Amino acid sequence: MRDFYSIAIDGPSGAGKSSQARAIAEKYGFIYVDTGAIYRTVGLAAFRRGIDRKDEAAVVAMLPELDIRMAYDENGAQCMYLNGEDVSKEIRMPEISICASDVSAHGKVRAYLLEMQRKLARENNVVMDGRDIGTVVLPDAELKIFLTASAEARARRRLLEHKSKGIEISFEEVLKDIQYRDQQDSSRDAAPLAQAEDAWLVDCSETDFDETFAALCALIEEKLNIPSEN
Repeated sequence: MRDFYSIAIDGPSGAGKSSQARAIAEKYGFIYVDTGAIYRTVGLAAFRRGIDRKDEAAVVAMLPELDIRMAYDENGAQCMYLNGEDVSKEIRMPEISICASDVSAHGKVRAYLLEMQRKLARENNVVMDGRDIGTVVLPDAELKIFLTASAEARARRRLLEHKSKGIEISFEEVLKDIQYRDQQDSSRDAAPLAQAEDAWLVDCSETDFDETFAALCALIEEKLNIPSEN
């Protein structure tokens, strides 16, 4: 038996990684780590300061001035703090999604934030989701999953999510955002989005949340022999 177990969930924007990872963490008593939220926080900081997010030197120069912390509320939800301010809601705005993609393309930014993510996995049972968890952040994770869906399916789900939060945006805008992030994330030089060779592919284009969750739990219990806590 290992002291701690890591489950890495990678995949494109809007595939449902965060909601599935959060539910898995609750079921098995793991800590949920949304790495995308870390990059969104950096993107928000750059946006607020008017920094060109594609200027790696400018973004890297800003990093030492940022105090980025993760915390968990009474329901176990991850909250992000930027210099003491809870920015958990602000980082989910559509324009910050683009900022996150831009800053995450920089190798020096990813290297700066890498240890924060690995430290969590060394000290806890974690479910970590992102773009390069199984390939770069946690290459030795006990279970790697690549969760994907068609761009159109992901855009429909993201649109419903935005509307539930009172964010007015069209399907075309959401789809354009999804396609932009796909292109950015898969073609960047630093840790591009890719399925790890030993990752299990799960396509949820035609399955709802519960069906996808059941498939992921079956995979976890088969491969890791971990009982659920509830």
